[in-house]
Parts: sequence; C-alpha cells; structure tokens
Amino acid sequence: MPLEVRSLAEWEAAGVPGMLSVVIPAHNEEGQIAETVTGLAAALSAAGIVHEILVVNDNSRDRTEAILQGLMATLPGLRYVNNPAPNGFGLAVRTGLAEFRGDAVAIVMADGSDSPEDLVRFHRTLEEGYDCVFGTRFARGGHASDYPWPKLVLNRFGNRVIQGLFLIRYNDVTNAFKLYRRSVIAGLQPLLAYHFNLTVELPLKAIVRGYRYAVVPNGWVNRKEGLSKFRVREMGSRYLFIILYCLLEKWLSRQDYRDRQDLRETQLQVWHR
Repeated sequence: MPLEVRSLAEWEAAGVPGMLSVVIPAHNEEGQIAETVTGLAAALSAAGIVHEILVVNDNSRDRTEAILQGLMATLPGLRYVNNPAPNGFGLAVRTGLAEFRGDAVAIVMADGSDSPEDLVRFHRTLEEGYDCVFGTRFARGGHASDYPWPKLVLNRFGNRVIQGLFLIRYNDVTNAFKLYRRSVIAGLQPLLAYHFNLTVELPLKAIVRGYRYAVVPNGWVNRKEGLSKFRVREMGSRYLFIILYCLLEKWLSRQDYRDRQDLRETQLQVWHR
C-alpha cells in the first residue's frame, strides 16, 4: 500500500519496534556498495542496534545488483528493492521511505562518504526523545574531507541563505545524512522533490511542522571512486522551488507551528519522567 494513502496510525503500526532502517540509494555503485553495507552492518551489530539495511538499486547498469545478491547470503539484515524507472536520487530515496520496516530510518549515501560510527551516535541521540537527528559537517566535531571547493562555496552560501530565510541555527540543511522517526516520515507526506533537493525538503518540512530535532556533528569523506550523481547546474531551480515552498508553508502556518512546538515540549517532558 503506498505511504500516501495510509493513516498515521496504520503507518506507525506497520513498523517493527526498536528497529533502525538504513535506506541507501545506489546507482552504479559496484565499487563502493559492498564496503558501505558491510561497514554499516558491523557497526550497528557491534552497538547492539537491531537494524535492516535497505538498498534501493536505482536502475544500475553495472554489477551493483549482483553484489547485493551475493551479500544477502552473509548479511541477514540486508535486502534490496529495484527502483522503477525513471531513476534519480530523490525517487530512489522515496521508494526506500515507502518500503522500510523500522520505527526509525536513516538516509545514508552508497559511496561510503558517511561514517557508520556517526550513525550509531545519531541513533543514541534519537533515543533521548527527539523526532529527528540532523548531521552537520560544519560545526565543532564535524569535518568534510576532500570536498570539491566549487561545491563547498555553493554549499556554504546556500545554507546561509536557508538559515536566514527560516531563522534557524542549523547550518547544514543540504546534508543528506539524517535520521527520522517513522511517524515523522508519515507526517511529511506528500513529498514533492524528485532529485537531490529531497535532502532539503525533508528537514525543512520537519522543522516547519514542529518536529523536535537534534543536530549532531558528523564526518564526511569524498567518494574514493566512481562519479558523483550531483549536477550543480541542474539543481539550482529545483532547490529554490523546494525552499520557497517550505518557506510559504512556514509563513501560512505560523500559529500552527507554535501550537505544535508547545505540544511537543509537553510530550517530551512526559516522556522523560
């Protein structure tokens, strides 16, 4: 059943209590996918975190699917689904967000740029009672290694603009590495973005709609091999559309936002008792 037609209660009831799902979109990642998946499985198992790793094979033309089939024989927590055409990062992530089984879900890149140890820290933070955990590479304790400088300049400029428009302190909204409770994913529907701008839509909607989030520093390392799927020239207008859409929602629902914030603060206090 598509996520969009489920009620919140139905969607939450379908989750496996205590399970963390890791959604990994993968397009032609034969050089990295095995190392990424095995690293995540090892770190989560060592931390005692019940998990599933869900790889969304995004119409790969290389050996990505064959490698996943082989890994499933030794990693019982691994499964994969094929993303129907057309392919694209946002569409692949959305397929994963409609298929994951846990009561929380992390979005992790297939190229090994995200640290499994950071994911364990994210999960521990979520257990403190937050609805979402957002990573930042640009705060004390975070780092970005071998980040191409043109993309870095655009990244910092774009994030500063977002901070100013939404009046938030979070400085790495475009970072894809984030963790959400299952109820949040249901509450952010319907999703609009088809491309990398989904990495902005998810956190901005979560912030605007009053979900409680924590920001945790994380590391990022540029891919060791293969080609990045991100294309700067193609993304500008798509990012702008999503940012303006979320900003309009914020302006039109300011009182609802304050009411939800008050309610969530009360719920969190009760949760901690």
